[in-house]
Amino acid sequence: MDTKRMETAVDLAASLAQFCTTALTQPAKAVTHALAAGETVINSLGRKVEVGSADKRFRDSVWNSNPGYKLLMDSYLAWSGSVTKWVDSLDVPARDKLRAKLVSSLVTDALAPTNSLLGNPTAMKVTLDQGGKNVLAGVRSFLQDMMTNNGLPATVDKSRFALGRNLGLSPGKVVYAEDHLELIQYAPQTAQVYKTPVFIVPPQINKFYIWDLAPGRSIVEYLVGQGHQVFLVSWRNPTAEQADWGLESYVEALDRATAVACEISGSPEINLVGACSGGITAALLIALWGARGDKRAGCFSLLVANIDLEDGQGSAMGLFASLETLELARMFSQSKGVLEGRDLERAFAWLRPNDLIWAYWVNNYLLGREPPAFDILFWNSDTTNLPAALHGDLLRLLEAGGMTAKRGPTIAGYELNLSHIRCDAYVVGGETDHITPWEGCYLTTRGLGGNWDFVLCQSGHIQTLINPPGNAKAQFLTNLGKHASAEDFLAGAETHSGSWWPHWLSWLNARGGSKIAAPQTLGSQRHQPVMDAPGSYALAAV
Repeated sequence: MDTKRMETAVDLAASLAQFCTTALTQPAKAVTHALAAGETVINSLGRKVEVGSADKRFRDSVWNSNPGYKLLMDSYLAWSGSVTKWVDSLDVPARDKLRAKLVSSLVTDALAPTNSLLGNPTAMKVTLDQGGKNVLAGVRSFLQDMMTNNGLPATVDKSRFALGRNLGLSPGKVVYAEDHLELIQYAPQTAQVYKTPVFIVPPQINKFYIWDLAPGRSIVEYLVGQGHQVFLVSWRNPTAEQADWGLESYVEALDRATAVACEISGSPEINLVGACSGGITAALLIALWGARGDKRAGCFSLLVANIDLEDGQGSAMGLFASLETLELARMFSQSKGVLEGRDLERAFAWLRPNDLIWAYWVNNYLLGREPPAFDILFWNSDTTNLPAALHGDLLRLLEAGGMTAKRGPTIAGYELNLSHIRCDAYVVGGETDHITPWEGCYLTTRGLGGNWDFVLCQSGHIQTLINPPGNAKAQFLTNLGKHASAEDFLAGAETHSGSWWPHWLSWLNARGGSKIAAPQTLGSQRHQPVMDAPGSYALAAV
């Protein structure tokens, strides 16, 4: 085990040891919660308790109609709930308590009766109906996944998708390439376009085509269809040879790529868009421009990204989730100079095991069904690596509190913070986002040096991004009044039906500059097209 992995393991072990020591010195609290759990079970006997809407694991009506299954459900929920309350009641440091909650939830989730054949009425009915064929299919899937899927249940039928075949289909050209990235310019789809181009910065931890998913679900397709020039970065999937690529080198690569976009479009400004870790990188670039007086930033759209984490607000849950994800991934890493994408995927999965592990365990192994064919899940499983230097820089940035108004990381000799971002900003959070909690996204607004708008989409991390018009269930919140906190924002928020994309489009249109004739060819004399989109970096295997 390398030094970093050893430090992480010791840190986690010390937190749990501290928790266990405290628990042993406060036995009365354990007894109190155990008695409360028993009382809950007894009180529920003979009484119908509808839990299906609150817990997807217990939606089958048998859980309430069959006395035996009902007792099993009530006992499990009472026990798991008492464990959570017991952990919450102990007097330990906040970080140690959060780590203990993570470990205890892993245990209680794993021991749910729904994860076993006999304890899952839906699986038992399927077994009886199929004469056990589902069990045999499940065993085959289990063995296959253990050998080929990083020890996790498969979440998607990968045979149904391929980049360039039914994903990433918007026409475009790679107009610039360097070690860090390829820059794609997309072909205009309207006779006139806005002069100021949109420049999209994807996260470094996944491939770019989440922005150009299937037709009808593509942000790129939507923007070019509405008259915007679009440039998009495709990051290289690094190997051990790129282990020393840090955050500063990624910002510098973006600086060069945006200069290319300005030269090709003939616009002195660009409207940057960034999400997740790509949002962090884009924010640092704009802050760098602000610090050195570069006027290249037209406006900034920051989507599902936590950048200001000062004072542990999120309360610390957003910071904790991000740190624990990266620390767990570091423990899984094989110290090859890169944090392998599959290790990061595994860490994310274990932070939401019911949704990302046990639900597929039941579907694939107990029910014997094929995993779903869903484009987002395919993209999510098409992982990329993180260079060791970038991984360390992101951890240090999170631990330091992000780009707060008081301090931030030093890039190219400039100590940067949010106040250096002086252009208009459009900040988006997802209400059920477990990766970048929306309260943390909102915190970014308080340190920005320019005007900003905040929008809260009522969905999760990726579902917030992929939110095309036409979804009758979609909703988002805005608040044009004065608000200095996430709570104040909610208190005066207005709910809108439908996708937030049209709302964002209106905001972008107002900052897109004048309308000009759409270019007839892509690239420029200086930057000739190299190849068709999606380029080579996204297709290359590592």
